[in-house]
Amino acid sequence: MSRTSTNPKRETLNLRVDPALKADFMAASEEEKKPVAEVLRELMRGYITRAKQRKFVAEARRQSRIIAASKDDADVLRWIERETDTEGWK
Repeated sequence: MSRTSTNPKRETLNLRVDPALKADFMAASEEEKKPVAEVLRELMRGYITRAKQRKFVAEARRQSRIIAASKDDADVLRWIERETDTEGWK
């Protein structure tokens, strides 16, 4: 009978770090009684969240500049119509 795992498949990430950085990181995770892998996953999730936020803010700024540079409300409405048509929102 084959053995199945309740954990989803995992990937391995190998990286090189400065020995002092590694030692400090290991000590800090040990102080918090957290496995190093879990701390790294938390850091990765936080980085992804911040990257998505930066992308969202950049897009909001881009759209705000377009709207601010528009001649009138009709121009803004035409721009919105073009954007929603190309994005497949309809």
